[in-house]
Amino acid sequence: MSLEILDPTHEGDSGSFALASRLSVLEGTTVGIISNGKKNTIPFFDSFEDELKKTYGVAEVVRTIKSNYSAPADAHLVEEAENWDAVVAGIGD
Repeated sequence: MSLEILDPTHEGDSGSFALASRLSVLEGTTVGIISNGKKNTIPFFDSFEDELKKTYGVAEVVRTIKSNYSAPADAHLVEEAENWDAVVAGIGD
């Protein structure tokens, strides 16, 4: 039996990566949450959504769940996220 160890770091030059620009305010924005779908994310994101709306004036929170908790977000979720002002990728167990 052989064992293969994978290195999760990016193999290319990371110098070309740029951080997304920050929003100046959250008030009036749409924030999307992409969850891994594990059950304990639900109460956390319920509270998080409340905080975003009450404290920061977020207009809408869109909550989605990946089809597979251990895989990257589905292509249709990534496309949908292009319509949001901010995205939170959340995990839980």
